[in-house]
Amino acid sequence: MRELLEAVADGSLSPAQAEAELNGYVTGEAGRFDAARDQRRGIPEAILAEGKSAEQVIALAEAALETTDRALLTRVSTSQFEALERHLTEAYPDATIDRRSTTIHVRTDDHEPPSLDATVGIATGGTVDGPIADEAAAVCLDAGATVDRVDDVGVAALSRTLDQLERFREADVLIVAAGREGALPTVVAGLVDTPVIGVPVSSGYGYGGDGEAALAGLLQSCTVLSVVNIDAGFVAGAQAVLIARAIDDARD
Repeated sequence: MRELLEAVADGSLSPAQAEAELNGYVTGEAGRFDAARDQRRGIPEAILAEGKSAEQVIALAEAALETTDRALLTRVSTSQFEALERHLTEAYPDATIDRRSTTIHVRTDDHEPPSLDATVGIATGGTVDGPIADEAAAVCLDAGATVDRVDDVGVAALSRTLDQLERFREADVLIVAAGREGALPTVVAGLVDTPVIGVPVSSGYGYGGDGEAALAGLLQSCTVLSVVNIDAGFVAGAQAVLIARAIDDARD
C-alpha cells in the first residue's frame, strides 16, 4: 500500500493505475473498467461501444490504455471511431490503431504483445459475416495467436469449402461464422478433428433471417461443435483463445 501511495506521489503511477492495482478495476464517469480481467480470465475486457456516446467510449478507452496499455472496442460506429481517433492522435500520438470494420484494437508503445504457439482458423460463409469474424480475429490477435482467415466459403458452392479443407485441418481451433441456415460450421465440423466454434450470424431475410435459423441449425448439428450466441464474435474469439492457450501450454 505504501509503495503505491509513494508511486502516486512521485508521479510514476497515476491514480487510475493505483486504483486498478488495489481494486482490480478503475472507476470513471463512463463506468468501471475491469483492468484485472485479463489476469483473472485470460481475456481482456472489451468495451462495447454500441449504445454509448462518443465521450463515454473515449473515457473507457482511456481507462483501458492507462491501466493495461491497450484497448479492445467492439461495435464501434463511424462517428465514434472518428472521435476516438482524434482523441488518440493528441493523447497517444505513438499508439497503434488497428481497425477491422466495427472492431478497434489500440495499443501504446508500452504494451508488450504476447505470443502463442497456436493457430486459430477463422472462416466465413459470406462477405456479410465479415464484421463478426473481425471481432473474433481481434481477440485472437490480441492474445498473440496466429490467425488464418478464409472468407466467403459458404456451402452454396461446396467446392469452395472443400478447397480450403487442408487449411481447416491444420488449425488448432476453428471459428466458423455463417448466417442464413448456418450450414457451414456443421459441414466443416464433420470434416475435421479440430475443435469448431460455430457463430450464427444475423444475415439473411424473411423467416429466421435475424440469425435464429442459423442458431437453431447449429444447436441441432449432428456433428460435434460448440455454439455461441448470434453475432457473438467476441465470445467465439475468447473461447478460441482459451483453447489456443491450453495448446500452447501443452506444447511448452
